Amino acid sequence: MKDILDELEARRAVARAGGGEKRVAAQHAKGKLTARERIELLLDEGSFEEFDMFVAHRCNDFGMDGERPPGDGVVTGWGTVNGRMVYVFAQDFTVFGGSVSETHGAKICKIMDMAIQNGAPVIGINDSGGARIQEGVGSLAAYGEVFQRNVLASGVVPQISLIMGPCAGGAVYSPAMTDFIFMVKDSSYMFVTGPDVVKTVTNEQVTAEELGGAGTHTKKSSVADGAYENDVEALAETRRLIDFLPLNNREKAPVRPFFDDPARVEMSLDSLVPDNPNQPYDMKELILKIADEGDFFELQKDFAANIITGFIRIEGQSVGVVANQPMVLAGCLDIDSSRKAARFVRFCDAFEIPLLTLVDVPGFLPGTGQEYGGVIKHGAKLLFAYAEATVPKVTVLTRKTYGGAYVVMSSKHLRGDFNYAWPTAEVAVMGAKGAVEILYRSELGEPEKIAQRVKDYEDRFANPFVAAEKGFIDEVIMPHSTRRRVARAFAALRTKKLANPWKKHDNIPL
Repeated sequence: MKDILDELEARRAVARAGGGEKRVAAQHAKGKLTARERIELLLDEGSFEEFDMFVAHRCNDFGMDGERPPGDGVVTGWGTVNGRMVYVFAQDFTVFGGSVSETHGAKICKIMDMAIQNGAPVIGINDSGGARIQEGVGSLAAYGEVFQRNVLASGVVPQISLIMGPCAGGAVYSPAMTDFIFMVKDSSYMFVTGPDVVKTVTNEQVTAEELGGAGTHTKKSSVADGAYENDVEALAETRRLIDFLPLNNREKAPVRPFFDDPARVEMSLDSLVPDNPNQPYDMKELILKIADEGDFFELQKDFAANIITGFIRIEGQSVGVVANQPMVLAGCLDIDSSRKAARFVRFCDAFEIPLLTLVDVPGFLPGTGQEYGGVIKHGAKLLFAYAEATVPKVTVLTRKTYGGAYVVMSSKHLRGDFNYAWPTAEVAVMGAKGAVEILYRSELGEPEKIAQRVKDYEDRFANPFVAAEKGFIDEVIMPHSTRRRVARAFAALRTKKLANPWKKHDNIPL
């Protein structure tokens, strides 16, 4: 018996060693952790249960039969994050460069199937040289099987991708279909075709970092939701994100203990909106003052900063926040901000996370660039996302909301549950000056008359009371009481039940 136990331990030691000391040292020299070190940091101590430790590839071509390391370049299994179950896979760059073989893919598919069946999130740690060329189409088949499961898991369990090394070619499409992608600065990159192919085909000279680094994907392409300094920070932030999310689409997000009075009054909010309507202010200040303990997990903060998305807690419960940011492009909606917010709203709706919308929007960004880029279709994505959402929706108008953008930003007309406005808010088709220039075109040559008309228009419409008279605003509230009113609104909506008409699926304007 002892011999068998010794053999088991010896085999485990070989599997745990990955590609061997030399390759592990090379991984560390690049500032990267190994697959197992990453899993240890991500999961609660001692909670990891590994699957398929001894699985080996079945390829006999190109001399592969002489090297069959156990685990085949990916570590898979399950564990807990703050006591809640998650499934995880981590590609091991020290074994065949983390390349994907048929058996490597099968290991990933196994835990994804279990995650869907048992209702727990999937966290994928990507660090791979791509398809294993020696296996040819078998490797591509493995990718296809993983993609299929990404699609089946979408909206059923949260899927989080951590890019902690190379992720290129077909491999990028698996993370692209997951809910959140985090990258590590200077050591991770994603692209469909690498710098060499780009140079051959288009003659462009570009580095891997410029083409698909963390900076590119968080600032320009919006492929990634966050970029962190190193593996440790990325894993710690992933643990933090998981705490905001439910395990699956049939459960609510966890309620955490909180030490912040739901009725807390913030007198400073009474002076948040400047007297000058053209002067910006930071909407994040309002978010932090509404949130429990000022804790806000922001997503995609470096992309389309004219809209803010992320998670807070109110009375210990997760809430998704979408907020216009007057500090950037005056808070206008445009192509990028519409896409960013629409995807976030749809995630929250899929996983029953209530939505708080903070509105200060002058309209959609004008210009040929926007129109040629399809702002109509992209703006419709956000409109569609809010309109189909059945989760509790609370909206607060802080300053201005004009035109179509008023309707889009979770208005009463898109089944907003509680729509509040500050006394500083104004709901109108457009700003006073623009409206007067259309209504009184014949008087444009008389500045004094026009100035009076502008003043009259402002007196009538530059307030929330016209909308409140029509019932489009439920209540005009004092800014300092915003946290209390929002907290009570969400408390009142905890038992909300709303269902859309049956359909196979909708056809969102992609």
